[in-house]
Amino acid sequence: MLPELKTWHGEVIANKTVAALINNNFKAFYCKTRQDACVQILNLVPGGARIGVGGSQTIMELNILEPLKSQGHTILNHNQPGLTNEQKTEIRLQQLTCDFFLTGTNAVTLDGKLVNTDGAGNRVAAMIFGPKKVIVAAGINKIVKDAAAAEQRIKSIAAPLNNKRLATANPCVETGECMDCQGSGRICNVTSIISKKPVLTDITVLIIGEELGF
Repeated sequence: MLPELKTWHGEVIANKTVAALINNNFKAFYCKTRQDACVQILNLVPGGARIGVGGSQTIMELNILEPLKSQGHTILNHNQPGLTNEQKTEIRLQQLTCDFFLTGTNAVTLDGKLVNTDGAGNRVAAMIFGPKKVIVAAGINKIVKDAAAAEQRIKSIAAPLNNKRLATANPCVETGECMDCQGSGRICNVTSIISKKPVLTDITVLIIGEELGF
């Protein structure tokens, strides 16, 4: 497929998804590139904010944390190396009361829903209630038809890749697909579907015209 046709198709699907998100009371924007998304994020966050960061490969690929630090923001990131389990837990708790929570999403549906699966549930909890504002960044590869397709995407793509990234001992690391494992290291324990904007949480979704994250 010619690059311009792929770009056209991505923009059509992205804008359709943005419209559905807005209809579900989210704030939503289409960003053509990851650079555009970074500019949007920097513009959305006022000076001196406490910013929580979910466990998101998309956010890592945006390389937005250092620019946010340079603006004087405090970054609450439990993914940084060298932390003990106790320190990670404390940071996760702080994320629940931060000014902004910055995260990706496992899937976003064409009818404007956000679908996510967590191991501990801290990311989905912070997306729903607690932080003053939530910013969700999603590449066009995260767009699926509906909630059923979103859960299938999580099982066949997001879960195996995240297990591999985290070097777990779960069977999907070998099989490449969800095996509904029962071990203590399972990372697929809590699934949330945010079908409309929660009453007390301001959520902005950025749909980015590139493939990002898992």
